[in-house]
Amino acid sequence: MGFLLARSHLNSRSRLVVALALFISSMLSVVIARPATASGAAGLAQKPYMGWSSWSLESTNYPGVNPTGGASWLTEAHVLQQADVLAAKLKSHGYEYVNIDAGWQGGVDAYGRPTPKLSTFPDGIRYMADYVHKKGLKLGIYTTVGLGMDAYNDGKTPIYGTSNCHTSDIVYPDLRLTNGWNGAYQIDYSSPCAQAYANSIADVFASWHVDFLKMDGVGPGSFQGGPNHDNTPDVAAWSKALKATGRPIQYTLSWSLSHNEAATWKKYSNGWRIDTDVECYCDTLVTWNNSVKGRWNDVVQWIPDAAPGHWNNLDSIDVGNGTMDGITDTERQSYMTFWAIEAAPLFSGDDLTTLDSYGLSLLTNDEVIGVDQAGIPARPVSQTSNQQVWSARNADGSYTVALFNMDSTSATVTANWRDLGFTKNAGVRDLWTHQNLGNSSGSFSASLPAHGSKLLRVTPHGQTFAPTIPTRLHGTASTSSSISLAWDPSVSRVARVRGYDVYGNGHKLATVTSPSATISGLDPSTTYQFSVVASDAIGQRSSPGTPVTVTTPDTGGPTSIEAEAAANTVGGGANIAGCSGCSGGQKVGYLGGSGYLTVNNVTVSHAGSYLMKIAYVDGDSSRTINVTVNGKQIDVPMSGTNDNNWDTAQDQTITVPLQAGSNSIRFDDPDGYAPDIDKITV
Repeated sequence: MGFLLARSHLNSRSRLVVALALFISSMLSVVIARPATASGAAGLAQKPYMGWSSWSLESTNYPGVNPTGGASWLTEAHVLQQADVLAAKLKSHGYEYVNIDAGWQGGVDAYGRPTPKLSTFPDGIRYMADYVHKKGLKLGIYTTVGLGMDAYNDGKTPIYGTSNCHTSDIVYPDLRLTNGWNGAYQIDYSSPCAQAYANSIADVFASWHVDFLKMDGVGPGSFQGGPNHDNTPDVAAWSKALKATGRPIQYTLSWSLSHNEAATWKKYSNGWRIDTDVECYCDTLVTWNNSVKGRWNDVVQWIPDAAPGHWNNLDSIDVGNGTMDGITDTERQSYMTFWAIEAAPLFSGDDLTTLDSYGLSLLTNDEVIGVDQAGIPARPVSQTSNQQVWSARNADGSYTVALFNMDSTSATVTANWRDLGFTKNAGVRDLWTHQNLGNSSGSFSASLPAHGSKLLRVTPHGQTFAPTIPTRLHGTASTSSSISLAWDPSVSRVARVRGYDVYGNGHKLATVTSPSATISGLDPSTTYQFSVVASDAIGQRSSPGTPVTVTTPDTGGPTSIEAEAAANTVGGGANIAGCSGCSGGQKVGYLGGSGYLTVNNVTVSHAGSYLMKIAYVDGDSSRTINVTVNGKQIDVPMSGTNDNNWDTAQDQTITVPLQAGSNSIRFDDPDGYAPDIDKITV
């Protein structure tokens, strides 16, 4: 009745718009309710997979777990014991894969195909697969990329299924090494014998009724680069081989894949690790600093790549037993929260026979699992401080919102609704406690302990059909007469978003159809406040997004300054080093710890917020650098390449506050490694 009464006050055009919107919305709900079309390898991985993996237990020094040395925990009996618990306690919540990691292989057969270690897997892999299948579970297995040296056998090993192929036919004449440990010969896939070899092993795995394959040490990535570690042909060949078996085998890649080849990973696999091992290789399974917390930065460049068929893998979730895990209860919740909001595979590495009650509650919270299985990775609103808000918009118009306090002391974290894409009052539900927290107007705040988190479902009140507010507006480049901007696209529940109006200092300066614009004809040394409004195909407009302020450079700007310039200060452990892919052939490296770089005499004529492009080098997963401008510090996470390439620069643009006249800008990170700096442009 309330809606009907309110509708009577609308004019005829408004009533038409609302009627049309309701019709389209009803049709859209029908479309949304239909099953998703299969995509990815063989239609697999439509949702992030869930299960258990053995590696965390194999790698730990926790007392008694590996009594006779590394990976000695791994036995047939132990794996089947985990499967029993998975079936009894976790299967009903969606966990289904039982994945055997490294250490199961005992050797190779006469054709160079892997065979299980009979001393620890006496009944073989097929027996284990049949065992878990009877429990409604699936079995995963592990291999590494390249031709194992034992399989090579001086090039004399015949390739199964061929009449004249041998291992000498599938390697390069110089026997170049590959994979993350340089532990295998690189395969030359220009030889048809190479595909036959991949097919022969895939057929063995299929004959064992395996449902999942993890391929490890893949490059570029795994902190290896260059031609010897280009395993993209291997990935393509194995994808073809697995499909040819006719058995649905989910195919994932590991470890720390290079984002430079994201298109290849998406085309041929069902997922990829974006980072190094989460395990600490210490007396527990993990620690917060080594290396759980690194995922908050490392995943960012990968977020747009996750989709049905292929997911960003953050590694195992070791949250089931606080004593063995090595992290606090607060950290365990944040760990699970982050994996869930990133739609990452949820696979425990814990000893499932020793789950504590809190760990079991984390692993079986169906509202949190639902966030993960919805498959909508969250994005950070900002990462310039340790109090972070991450959000994702759901198909029903609600938002999943996670608050994180990454500091070592308690702090308040606030989510502003406009930053998420709406302005209305909203109902807030805590997904961990299953409690409705009431209504919030404009924002929601929570005081969180060190490394603490909240996971919320935020539902705006009132039916709305206007496009969502453009979010994350930021500057990407500047000249003395132009500013380039970008933002996240808006969405509408009822009509296509057809364009965006860009405003500067209250005046409409441009209309564009994509979520980016370059505003020209601006004055030098002038400060502009920009905002963006979205409009849809039936004429409805969003509220303006959170504005940003940018100052144009002086006439003739911006100016580039080499990191190694004589006027700068290079101190502590930092030094100037050669860099073939850097401007001027040099960079400043070994920043972090005691090492620092101060760029002196950055001069502007007017005080303001300027765009600064940092050209940097990072062959790691990601590194954070502290940028201190005239005493004000900004934390800047910077994405890496994961391929150990320290001779190629990439760039990132941030906003820095400069005073009129001379400024000093310091780059360091007392708490860890920072990327190398090539130059800045401001």
